[in-house]
Parts: sequence; structure tokens; C-alpha cells
Amino acid sequence: MNDEVTDLYQEVILDHSRNPRNFGPAEGADLSAKGNNPLCGDRVTIFLKLNGDRISEVKFDARGCAISLASASMMTEMIKGKSIEEAKTLFRKFLALVTGENEIGAGPDLADLKTLSGVSRFPTRIKCATLSWHAMVGALNGIDEEIKTE
Repeated sequence: MNDEVTDLYQEVILDHSRNPRNFGPAEGADLSAKGNNPLCGDRVTIFLKLNGDRISEVKFDARGCAISLASASMMTEMIKGKSIEEAKTLFRKFLALVTGENEIGAGPDLADLKTLSGVSRFPTRIKCATLSWHAMVGALNGIDEEIKTE
């Protein structure tokens, strides 16, 4: 990856971590789940409101590193308005992208999430990038216990 693209990717990540979209608790959420990355201390809670099988609102509350916050912010933008199945499909594609299995991770539907593809070179950072995603799927699957990246 050339330096200009790397700089752009870093700017997108920094923007989302400094100015997270959809940050804060959601009153009256239909589903929620807490996630914890015990390795580095990142914590996230995902709040989802549903309209039928569609995610009508998504918010998150978190404390963690720039990668974790940026990923949660980008995720909320990506899944809002999607069906539950579409959100789970995006999760699988994102997981493939950040673990280096790009054959199903590539595609225009991942938009800004591609900026996080570099974490594939740093296995411990993959857990930071995927924490909010695992929590989102946990919420959609009705998992009551805290979701961990271990």
C-alpha cells in the first residue's frame, strides 16, 4: 500500500475514533450486548432497535483504543437500516477482511471498513477491530453473557 493511501486510512480511523458516530446509550433498545477484550481492556456495549427484521437504530457506548472505537463507529453506520441477516453477512465479510481472508472480504459494501484491513498484520489488533462486531452479533443472537474476544 502506498504512503498516500496509508495516510488516508489513518485519517479515517482517527476521525472515527475522535468523533465516533452513534456514540452513547440508546433509550428503549430492543437488544443489547456487552463486549470485552480482556487482552487490552477495550469494552463496548451495543444497543439495537429493530423494526421487524431491520435494524432501525444502532448506538454504542465504549472505552478503548482508536481501532476499537473507529470500528464500532463504522459498524454502526454500516448496519443501520440493514436486515438482521444483512448485518450478520457484513460481520462475516468484515471478519474475513481483517483476518486476511480477503476472498469474501473484498467488495464495495465494506466502504470505510477497508481502512481497518491493515490490522490483519497484527493479530492482537484484530480483536480490537472485531469486538463491537462480535457484540452486535451476540445481541442479534440473544446472548446474555458478556462477549469476549478470547
